[in-house]
Amino acid sequence: MKIAIVCYPTFGGSGVVATELGIALANRGHEVHFITYRQPVRLELLSNKIYFHEVNVPEYPLFQYQPYELALSSKLVDTIKLHGIELLHVHYAIPHAYAGYMAKKMLEEEGIIIPMITTLHGTDITLVGKHPFYKPAVTFSINNSDVVTSVSENLKQSTLELFNIKKDIEVIPNFIDKRKCNPTFTDCQRSLMATDEERIITHISNFRKVKRIPDVIQIFNNIQKQIPAKLIMVGEGPEKEGAERLCEELGISNKVMFLGNSNEIDRILCFSDLFLLPSQTESFGLAALEAMINKVPVISSNAGGIPEVNLHGVTGYLSDIGNVEEMAENALKILKDDVVLEEFKINAQKAALEFDILKVLPLYEAVYEKAYLAMNKNFQ
Repeated sequence: MKIAIVCYPTFGGSGVVATELGIALANRGHEVHFITYRQPVRLELLSNKIYFHEVNVPEYPLFQYQPYELALSSKLVDTIKLHGIELLHVHYAIPHAYAGYMAKKMLEEEGIIIPMITTLHGTDITLVGKHPFYKPAVTFSINNSDVVTSVSENLKQSTLELFNIKKDIEVIPNFIDKRKCNPTFTDCQRSLMATDEERIITHISNFRKVKRIPDVIQIFNNIQKQIPAKLIMVGEGPEKEGAERLCEELGISNKVMFLGNSNEIDRILCFSDLFLLPSQTESFGLAALEAMINKVPVISSNAGGIPEVNLHGVTGYLSDIGNVEEMAENALKILKDDVVLEEFKINAQKAALEFDILKVLPLYEAVYEKAYLAMNKNFQ
């Protein structure tokens, strides 16, 4: 099948999922076309099964904000016609499903019928989507998609509560590719991050307010008072500068490493002993899953879809949002004893394998086939 994928090309979870999905589909023989404003960060190389089409937005003095949706919908029309695309899969309700719908209507004027799958990832629903300015457009985009999926049961329920949805929503969870998690790093390389007696604690995110970055710092501060430890902070975002100042105020700057965005996540996680995810909300918790597949237990909030990934007392612990004291206590339960730590590491990886891409990919293929057959049946 020839599939067009529209996503954000950034380090964020939705872009990572969309890119990895496209690569996996290409490996299964599908022809995949990524359509976005920049080559996705996880899309390292193109092939005869993977193509990238850049959306260019001309700048005109007339516009204070350049109309990306208009440029995207036009690019979709051109690409679908040129390459004979059979199915459109958009990640994020706005602006991608909105632009996708407009492209579908333009194509119908020329007798070209193509189904559109919309995958909801979280922010498009729980943050941006429910804003009064965008809510009508989000509702319209979801209801006019041929198939709608969400990455967690929690996100599905939130969508149904927040919007007047008339479509069924199928839950297809985020995934991990276990084949890419076979580190060849040696133990001696761990010394680049910490000494032998120090535990390595990690946080990876886009450093937005919803990630509760100060809580990460406070949890670590409580941990390091009890045991030798280092904190690795990976990512960039608006909360980073404040986090660096907080580390200085607490006198722990020498124990915290800010690495910025990194393409060496597996290397970092390979040597990590614990992952912190105290978010205000997470539609799924992909960062936790990536940690778990690398045998890193998780200390997290019980927000959103995280409990569907991080199993309390098995792969880590869950606490109420903002309860940094309990999160630190739970972390110490894991970190203080080598035997306990190893048990949680094994459990974390075992649970993560249930989300392997080879188990999730057929769910998407089944949705594609159903949408394609239904669309062709309706227009025969």
